Amino acid sequence: MYKRSLTKPDGRHLHLYGRSELPTDCVADGPRGGQGGSHMRWHPLRGEWVVYATHRQTRTFLPPPEYNPLLPTRDPSQPTEVPGCAWDVAVFDNLYPSLSSTRVEPPACIVDTAPGVGACEVVVFSRDPHGSLGGLPLAQIELILEVWADRTRELGARDDIAYVFPFENRGVEVGVTLHHPHGQIYAYPFVPPLVARELANQRTYHATRGSNLLLDLLRAEIAGGERLVYTGDRAVALVPVCARYAYEVWVAPLVPCPSLLALDAATRRDLARALKTTLLKYDGLWGKPFPYVMACYQAPSDGDSHPESQLRIEFYPPYRMPGRLKYLAGTELGAGVFTAETLPEDKARELRAVEVRIDD
Repeated sequence: MYKRSLTKPDGRHLHLYGRSELPTDCVADGPRGGQGGSHMRWHPLRGEWVVYATHRQTRTFLPPPEYNPLLPTRDPSQPTEVPGCAWDVAVFDNLYPSLSSTRVEPPACIVDTAPGVGACEVVVFSRDPHGSLGGLPLAQIELILEVWADRTRELGARDDIAYVFPFENRGVEVGVTLHHPHGQIYAYPFVPPLVARELANQRTYHATRGSNLLLDLLRAEIAGGERLVYTGDRAVALVPVCARYAYEVWVAPLVPCPSLLALDAATRRDLARALKTTLLKYDGLWGKPFPYVMACYQAPSDGDSHPESQLRIEFYPPYRMPGRLKYLAGTELGAGVFTAETLPEDKARELRAVEVRIDD
């Protein structure tokens, strides 16, 4: 992997990545303004932080193709967020971040508050505005996994960052505001509450049984075989036995990997194949682009080894059947209890039946 880091005129960072040497004439430019400080307020009943970023109200929303800010710059007088030189993956500081290095003192409040310090980055998966993550060559998906690891290493080294979280929102059904294939990385000053809860369960399991909870679960799933979507030498994709969403899929290494930083080349390649297989099956299921939220979970950035943690990528598709969304309503949002209208075994069977071809 090759990398070139640049600074935009407004101070934001731009990182260009390639599978081959990057040109030296790349220029960091782009729109200016929009960056504003945020703050956090403590929710005393839930025991978690809520981020307030009012400047995001005016962020870019589904612009016409000619105003796509993620398209490589063609006219230097009208620069986009990414340069027109040759690159494979681009990462830059979000123009409208929820968290940033800009410290703004919170207003007086009746609950605890803190500045919204952290980082929010945009990861442009490809120069092609019409593609998708699943449609990329296998080598490009491998590169994206390397890019995530590089950003985890760099952001996680900051004293004010506790957790690095790569993710992708795909489809207007989940709130996408730009169609160009891209994801995001949020670097939080705390371990997010859902992650903290899962890590606590994994830590307890490891302390009492001496093994990794997720790896044990994956081995049990492989032994049963009923919910598998892809099985390789070093990675697996499956609809978990405890799936909350109809077409929920977990993609994970089969060897110990607490975080993206622990992936070796062979495991990264098989993980990319499992990821691509899942995405192609999604799009092939109903013969059209399949919306989802993709979340990458890994160990906190505190320097500990975290043997209880295991890297995994989870997909949360909003559809439970063609034309019908899974709405989060009273019991899910109000009580935090999911009700599933489908069985994981049935949905895994549907996904397995979708034939896909991957060219190396």
